[in-house]
Formats: sequence, structure tokens, C-alpha cells
Amino acid sequence: MKFFRRLLLLFLLASMAIGGFAYWMYAAIEAPVEHENADRYLTIDQGLGSNSILQILEENNIIQAPLATKLYLRFFDQGTQLQAGDYLFPSPISPKEVLAKLKDGKKRTKALTIPEGWTRFEIAKRLAAQFPTEPAIDEKEVLAMMNDVSLIEEMAPEAKNLEGYLYPTTYEVELDAHPKDVIIKMVNQFKSVWEADWDAQAEKIGRTKQEIVTIASLIENESKVAEERALVASVIYNRLEQGIPLGIDATNVYIAKLLNRWDGIIHKSDVEVDHPYNTRKIYGLPPGPISSASKSAYEAALNPAKTDYLYYVLNVEKGDGSHHFYATAAGFAKGKAAYQKWLAKQR
Repeated sequence: MKFFRRLLLLFLLASMAIGGFAYWMYAAIEAPVEHENADRYLTIDQGLGSNSILQILEENNIIQAPLATKLYLRFFDQGTQLQAGDYLFPSPISPKEVLAKLKDGKKRTKALTIPEGWTRFEIAKRLAAQFPTEPAIDEKEVLAMMNDVSLIEEMAPEAKNLEGYLYPTTYEVELDAHPKDVIIKMVNQFKSVWEADWDAQAEKIGRTKQEIVTIASLIENESKVAEERALVASVIYNRLEQGIPLGIDATNVYIAKLLNRWDGIIHKSDVEVDHPYNTRKIYGLPPGPISSASKSAYEAALNPAKTDYLYYVLNVEKGDGSHHFYATAAGFAKGKAAYQKWLAKQR
């Protein structure tokens, strides 16, 4: 009988010890602690084992319960793989939260903003400047990377380059990213923005995806006012239907950039040049997009307003970038005269 009592007592003591150990360990790894390195990146190099990583964290005062953390990692979270990367650890932070961050393996990033309406020329220049490589590459080499149409061949087999398929937004990109990786990221973002039912809508209005991307790029350059973009689209479609040249100045700007002679002004030579992108001379759409367009421009290109408009001119009375729209040449002439009068005053 005494034996069983002693056995029971030992069992109870062991249970209390195990319970106390578990409570101590979980309390230690769940408790947030302050540290002085919250605004400093800590780099965990590739190939380091968990003990070495925990030692670095202890030396930087980020983990202040190293034994409890090691025991938790060994006995209760054996599947965790601590990843190399660049980390910011907020303060306070618990050891358990530290381990959770170390599962991600995130590298240090920076924001890359690609404005709506930018061409691949501006994008290439920014990528070359913000993501230097070893050996160094310049914007011309980055631009050449944008000729890799294999990234979009299933979407736009007729495309000659990635113009229009580099989606404009702000990206979080790893500091050591190669420009080619950023280009792929931008194309993938375009694919994610393009909605599944847009293909059916494009087919319904008799346009290919490449044509919709081209029209959206024209709309993007013609109006920054989202509410009127469907009206701009209606002018484009009405002119296409009636066989009237589109006459969009942004295409002449694009030609100047293609020919590496853009200086910020549309010259007479830019307007008169014989070129497949010169919508003052050609009938129909240019061969491809002239810039990266936003989602609202795609929506307008796919859903043009039902109008008889053939012209538009800047609304100088409002001064908000919106336009007056006209169905007749006479109405347009009056609006253009008012615009030119206003323009003369600005000069």
C-alpha cells in the first residue's frame, strides 16, 4: 500500500513539475519584451542553423528567454524552418512572434512606384536607376528585356514587346532584385488585374485583348478623370467605326520617344512624320499600346458610353482636367477656339 502511495505521490510531483515547466516555457515565449533595435534591420545569413540564429537574436536583445525558446522550438515546434532574410523586429515582441517572423524569410524591400500612363521607356529608366546590378546594366539593356514577349504570348500573341502589360502601381520589391524579376512582377500584376469576364466582353465588342490594351493606353493618356473615360472611349470607337483618324497627340509623343527625340514638346515634325503610330495619318488603331494603363481605363475601353461624340477639348472653365465633348465639327471648332484663347493667355 505504501508503495502505491509513494508511486502516486511521485506521479503527482512529476505532473506538477511537467505542468510547471510547460507553464514557465509558454509564459516565457508568449511574453512581449522591449528591445532597442526596433528600427534596425537584422540580417540572418543563408545556411545558419537554428541555434546560431537564436544566438544572434539573443546577442541583439531581441530574444530574452533563449532557453525557453530553444526548448519550445525543439519539443513543440519541430517543423519550423527558420529562414534567412532581412528582418525588422518591432518592440515589444514575444519570442513566439519572433519565430513566426523567421518562418517568412523576407528580404528587405523598398517601394517602387510606376505612375499610370508611363511608357516602357520611363519604366526602364527607373528600374535601371533603382535596381543596380553587378555587372551594371543601363536602361537600354532593361528596355531590351521588355522585348521578351514570352511572358504574355498566351494573352497577346501579336504583341512585339511588353508595352502596356507592365501594370502601373506601387510595388514592394526586394532591394537586391534584378530588373528582369521586377518586369516579371509587373506583368504578373497585369494578369491579376485583368478580370476573367473581360475576355468575353472584349469578344462581345469585337476586339482582341491587344486591341483593348491599346485603346486603354490611349484613354489613359487622354483623360485622368475616371468619370469621363467611357466618353473618351466612345469618341475612339465612333471614329474607328466611321473611318476617321483618331488624331490622338499622345501617339505623336510616343513616336518621339520611340525615335529617341522627345524633348517635352510636340514639334511639327512629330505631327507630320509617316509612322504606324501617327494617329493623325493612319486609319484605325496604332500597332500596339503606348503606355501602361489603369484598371479604370480598361473598364472604359471594354464599356464605352453610347454617344455620337467625335471630338473633345479640354474644359478650361473647370480646370480639373475634364473635357467638353462634341458630335459636330462646328461645335468642336468653337470649343477649340476657346481653348486656344485660354492657352494664349497662359503663355
